[in-house]
Amino acid sequence: MVEVSFSDAIHRGQIKHLLSTLPGISKVKLLKKDRKVLFLSRSAEEVRRAANALSKNGFSPIIRHLTFVVESMNCASCIGRIEHSLLNIHGVIEAEANLLDRTATVRFMDLTLTPSIFVDAIKKAGYSAEIHENVSRQARLNSYDADVQQTRRQAAWAAVLGLPVVILEMGQHVSPTLHIFVQTSIGDQNSWLVQLALSAILLVGPGRHFFSKGVAAMARLAPDTNTLVAIGAGAAFLYSTLATLLPNLLPTAARQVYFEAATAIILLILIGRWMEAKAKGQAGTAIESLMGLQVRTARRLKDGKSEDILIDNLQIGDQVLVRPGERIPTDGIIIEGMSAVDESMLTGEPFPVDKQVDDSVTGGTLNQLGGFKMRVLRVGEATTLAQIVRSVERAQATKLPVQRLADRVTNWFVPVVILVALATVGIWLAVGSSNSLTQALVAGVSVLIIACPCAMGLATPVSVLVGIGRAAEMGVLFRGGDALQRLADINLMAFDKTGTITTGQPKLSDIIPTGGHSRTKLLKYVAAVEELSEHSLAASVRYTAEHKNLEIPLAREFNAMPGLGAAAMVENQSVLAGNLRCMTINGVHIDAPEQAESNRLAALGRTTIFVSIDGKCAGILVFEDSIKASSNEVITELQRKAEIVLITGDGHGAAKTMAARAGIGTIHAELGPQDKADKISEFIAAGKRVAFVGDGVNDSAALAAADVGLAIGTGSDIAIETADVVLMSDDLWAVVSARYMASATMRNIKQNLVWAFSYNIALIPIAAGALYPFLGWQLSPILAAAAMAFSSVSVLLNAIRLKGVGSAALQQ
Repeated sequence: MVEVSFSDAIHRGQIKHLLSTLPGISKVKLLKKDRKVLFLSRSAEEVRRAANALSKNGFSPIIRHLTFVVESMNCASCIGRIEHSLLNIHGVIEAEANLLDRTATVRFMDLTLTPSIFVDAIKKAGYSAEIHENVSRQARLNSYDADVQQTRRQAAWAAVLGLPVVILEMGQHVSPTLHIFVQTSIGDQNSWLVQLALSAILLVGPGRHFFSKGVAAMARLAPDTNTLVAIGAGAAFLYSTLATLLPNLLPTAARQVYFEAATAIILLILIGRWMEAKAKGQAGTAIESLMGLQVRTARRLKDGKSEDILIDNLQIGDQVLVRPGERIPTDGIIIEGMSAVDESMLTGEPFPVDKQVDDSVTGGTLNQLGGFKMRVLRVGEATTLAQIVRSVERAQATKLPVQRLADRVTNWFVPVVILVALATVGIWLAVGSSNSLTQALVAGVSVLIIACPCAMGLATPVSVLVGIGRAAEMGVLFRGGDALQRLADINLMAFDKTGTITTGQPKLSDIIPTGGHSRTKLLKYVAAVEELSEHSLAASVRYTAEHKNLEIPLAREFNAMPGLGAAAMVENQSVLAGNLRCMTINGVHIDAPEQAESNRLAALGRTTIFVSIDGKCAGILVFEDSIKASSNEVITELQRKAEIVLITGDGHGAAKTMAARAGIGTIHAELGPQDKADKISEFIAAGKRVAFVGDGVNDSAALAAADVGLAIGTGSDIAIETADVVLMSDDLWAVVSARYMASATMRNIKQNLVWAFSYNIALIPIAAGALYPFLGWQLSPILAAAAMAFSSVSVLLNAIRLKGVGSAALQQ
């Protein structure tokens, strides 16, 4: 039985009919009281099909998600097993495991599912798990540090035990002097016994976990990379032990030992994992850098005295003193003093921002010049810095579409490698020389060891981790990792006008009254209407009225009409302020002279809004805006790789003037919020991959409709919540940064995937002995182990290069 809740009003008959027509769904029951639906299904796949059908037909089933920290997940094939175990649970819609940060996220529709059910499923797959929220960030960091230290100790012990083995065996083939010394001092048999003892200690000591985990995975019929290492090193060790203790069981030509191969395999892979663990730590430093901005203490003012308290003890409303050179402890508003604040770590802006009374300040930013008092507005997880960290973590954990291909390959990769190794041994035994048994062992072990799916599993998530982290340091927040891939592929970028390519701070430059009304009355009435609006024009009206010291009357029955205007009752008169379309929709007639004047002003780049009182035109308010200093350069830069268009609710004249100044040739003007979204949908239907950049409430529909929505972070909350990418700065160079970072990350991912796949495609045949008929040469298991370790480390090191992408490079 699956229990589903809905976020909107349920059209009961439609839902029941829809679910009843789906195969495998039966006994659909509607619970009227709390908007829930119960139904029976035979498999988890049918539940996923039901969820997709409900969403496509306009219903909104509530889909919950949980994230778990998974221990012992250390290779790419682990991803498939964990995801498979979670997807087999009825009610699960989607499951994603991330090898890099060792987490598993499950999205489910069945409200009866509990965290313990998922934990048990992960345990049955051979791993331990704990709810992500129950593991502190510091505990996770400590766990990563412990991994680095543990692998370092294991590698050190493996070196102490393994290097003498390698020197004793391989040294004799390289140095005649060493060969003579071994022969005359201890002899070959005693040398083999010493190698046997040291190898045994190494395998049951530093190499023990390869066998415990690898054999356990094989017993579950789910072999992983540990299984490959265990079989390869174990086969070399057992064969060598047999040749040492019971040589008569082998043909004379086959009486050779490969203890050095068994020990070197373990040693090199441990060194590789140690380097991999260190590189993972370097890849994830963006989050630590952001967390490092968090202040530990604050100087609270209470009863006229200051006291240093822990940041956790701050409360909303507290007054805090911030001195020059200190980081601001939390989000707040300045109540006394002024300063310049360095916000570069959050916005990417290189220059300090002037702050004065009533200006907001953000926790973690650096106060530079003056001291000030601030009142606390947000604390703890509600602060901007905490939200940024959560957003970056969520985005870094998102699985890109390109990664799913790699995951599908790694699901069957290890079993196929084992079969290839067995086939290799069989072929060598069938067609080999008198020494075929030894050659078969060398080839089989080399195939097992060199085949490493870890590079394929790490190729995408490590690049996403570094790329999104670096973008966050430059003030670009990707709300989901998949937005990286979509933004890198776009070929059309649509921009809103006001607040996006313009400063968004238009000034009220003129008031043209009609019908006998005064300028002062028009200004007072419109200011009253706009008191509750967040539009940039409204802010300009309020600013002008306040600086003229006008007494603004109280407005009632306020009604915002996004993309059109606003209306309210002011002093018992109906006041409407909006564009020409707003007037037409509301039945207000605009005479020809007023329309002509509006058109004349629009041709000069001005924005006009009409004002009506009690249904009759009362005048025109004229606003003048200017494009941002960076708009023209940014548009020129973006036009190199994408078509640029302007989409705005303003009139054609103002839109054309501003577009010309910014260098945009294509304009779509006088569009309401839904019209903007429809225009975006038209572009997509025509085969374009569209990004939309906006900042206002009236942009939210277009941001949602676009393949990628980019919201100016200084804009409205609803626009930011709707967008896929949030630009913390209002400088348009942030758009270039976002596009560049997306392209650089996707290029890095493709490099990693090409390397990972090419590595295995090229080296597995060589390990199997493909070159032997032509060159008489076989790949040594030691070289195979070195190549395996190098493959994963090289992917990580390539991804870390993204940390070097800088803002200066973005603007060239």
